[in-house]
Amino acid sequence: MSDQPVREVPDHPTVRAAIRLGCRAPSVHNTQPWRWVFDGTALELSRDPDLQLAAADPTGRQAVISCGAVLHHVRTAFAAAHWRTAVTRLPDPDRPELLARIEFEPWPEPPIGELRRADAIDRRYTDRLPMEAPIGLTSVVSTLDKLVAPHDLSLDVLTDEVRPRLALVSEQSGALRRYDMEYQAELRWWAGHSERSEGIPPSALISESERARVGVARSYPPVERSARRGDLDDHARLVVLSTGDESPLAWLRTGEALSAVLLDCTASGLSTCALTHVTELTAGRRLLAGLIGHPGVPQVVVRIGIAPEDGQRPPTPRRPLTDVLTER
Repeated sequence: MSDQPVREVPDHPTVRAAIRLGCRAPSVHNTQPWRWVFDGTALELSRDPDLQLAAADPTGRQAVISCGAVLHHVRTAFAAAHWRTAVTRLPDPDRPELLARIEFEPWPEPPIGELRRADAIDRRYTDRLPMEAPIGLTSVVSTLDKLVAPHDLSLDVLTDEVRPRLALVSEQSGALRRYDMEYQAELRWWAGHSERSEGIPPSALISESERARVGVARSYPPVERSARRGDLDDHARLVVLSTGDESPLAWLRTGEALSAVLLDCTASGLSTCALTHVTELTAGRRLLAGLIGHPGVPQVVVRIGIAPEDGQRPPTPRRPLTDVLTER
């Protein structure tokens, strides 16, 4: 008989609740390219290759970033349920799709920051419309720097002077893809449909006139002409998350840091929109690398601002729990 103490683990209802909440994480085109397996002791996160965007994301970079975001969301949900999570990233070289393995121990008193960010999960959404300028950004950025540093990322706030250059790159990235039929077909498949449990519904998209007032925005299939926040040009600030290298581990860490940024901004009353289209192509990454002023690989741009009170947004759909979680 073993003298080893029995490891405490969350029960299945707790795991289901944490996964259900954590899967509110953002993902490229809301593809939700993740799979979870709970064996009664540990929880494993894998990337679902069937949900990789072949045209927009041939290397799987954005899919792994998306999985990093859900990893951090789920860990935050477990923290709120008083479970500390220890993560082994890329635990098996022979299983490249396996991104993380989580083990547990009780956490009677999680930090207040974890609880604030967990409470923000259901309130966070991607705001593609024009925003007002954020208030108290210096203090917010100080906190965000501390959140991304453990993931070996840097966070840089771009000046308003460089915004026109980034808007031009954003526009050029759309123009370069305009006649890429595979890319456009993929975009139409994932965006603008309201009856599916994945993808971006019409309510979350913006019209061409709205996008023109934002400037730095991915070009999705146009929706019915609209002029929401019609008296507002975008004054959101742009921040860049950069890694030290280009690797699956760096991409996973990017998603974790991105999740922390988005949730902390939400908890602070700010709205956000993560942008990866400007880093899809070499020209965009090269421009951003020049703008941040230090060595690094730009991975994601985030718009941070204040959304005027303009009504409750319907939540974007999520896949059923049975599609993303296997329990053994």
